[in-house]
Amino acid sequence: MPPKDPLLETLKVCILNLSQSGSPVTDSCPHLSSCCELLELILRKGLQQPVLSLVQRDYWHGLEQLLQSDCCERLGSVSLAVEQTTSCKKLLTVQGRGRYFLRLALQRRIMGSVVRHMLHTPKVLEFYSPTISILRNEEFLEPFMSLLMVLSEMEYKLHIENCSFLDESWLLPVCETYEAVPCRQLGMVLRYVNGRVFVLDLLQGSQAEVDRFVQLGDIIDEVNGTSLRNASNGQASVVLSRLKGQPISLRVLRCRDRDGAMYRPLVKPLRLLQQENPAICLGSTNPARPTGTTQRRQDQSQCLREGRIVYIVQFLGKANIGMYGGKEVLQYGIPFVLERSDSRKEVLLDLKETHLTCTEKSTKLEMFQHHYPEISCVGRFSRPDYRIFAFCVADSPDSPMSTGFCCVVLQAASSHECEDIVSRIGESRHTHTPETNLQEASPSLLYHSLPPLQSASILSPSRGL
Repeated sequence: MPPKDPLLETLKVCILNLSQSGSPVTDSCPHLSSCCELLELILRKGLQQPVLSLVQRDYWHGLEQLLQSDCCERLGSVSLAVEQTTSCKKLLTVQGRGRYFLRLALQRRIMGSVVRHMLHTPKVLEFYSPTISILRNEEFLEPFMSLLMVLSEMEYKLHIENCSFLDESWLLPVCETYEAVPCRQLGMVLRYVNGRVFVLDLLQGSQAEVDRFVQLGDIIDEVNGTSLRNASNGQASVVLSRLKGQPISLRVLRCRDRDGAMYRPLVKPLRLLQQENPAICLGSTNPARPTGTTQRRQDQSQCLREGRIVYIVQFLGKANIGMYGGKEVLQYGIPFVLERSDSRKEVLLDLKETHLTCTEKSTKLEMFQHHYPEISCVGRFSRPDYRIFAFCVADSPDSPMSTGFCCVVLQAASSHECEDIVSRIGESRHTHTPETNLQEASPSLLYHSLPPLQSASILSPSRGL
């Protein structure tokens, strides 16, 4: 009976599970990291350490030798993968480079070619023990190459740029990209910990808080393709100052997985940040099912109607504000309505697909209904109450003679819910983008309308982003 190696037997089971998980293989596949880790263990098995050397040898050192071999010109895709790995600035350790290369080889389906070239490079084989290494054992080498052939027949769709944590872990964070046009200020407070740029806080009413493209504890990994891995204090501000007047692309690494659990390699640095900002939560959360105090607050401020969330808000009043309904009128329209009206009603605000309705909660009588194209602008009050928001509509849309615009003012149960309502109205297809920081916005922003997800801003010199 031929001998069996436990690593190869485990790899065989892992590849079988990988092939049954569906095609193409993505980073979300639960068996991918196990497969990569087994490949790493096989390439490390029997690796001999040099005598009188302070450098710990790893399998990446052997892969580097392929570029210096006599058959370098015949390597083709393998040499390109080695060169791409060497030039990646997000990798700071030999372990990280080796792991990046393995993912790249799987993506390009060249893993079998890589091992074959290693076997034909004497300088690489000298790294491995002839009695321990799988690469130098003929009985184990044949089944290993067969498994690599199966791996090369699979299709992969991996996020190769998401590699900043390969130095320390095979588990990768959720990586997303946010596109923004340059404005004055995004409103993110940054902290630099262990060479990474963390989001410590979001300024109240800022674009970052309204768009919610980042959360507390997230990492800014790239700005317009420039890596911030191993960044020094202030480097993010320097990079963005050079991009003033240009579109901005931010690659963000999430501090939580898609199931709401904390990304484990970030627990220690986030504990340090939590000492400065207690709002950073380290416990597991489920975005779809709030619990505890959060759940009770939502139960009091929201209800369900025909499967939709209906907001319970306060109607503060409405008034005619003249013949112009642009967003700049809200900064004086809201105080004007508040001064004229001293009565408030608890109402149900239902944001439907094509229109919104407002119904008095106690009597169930409909107070008004407006289709989204009728709403000329929407925004929230910056001070003194972040929960107050308003929108402008034609005062008498059915009348042949225009009588101007009416400003409707309401108050949400919390500032977070206020932002959610404003964003939902503003992101509707035919509604103007909301200007959500009325008293703090600059005149150039206040009079300029941008599409949703594009009204962003660049770093604030004094507060980070």
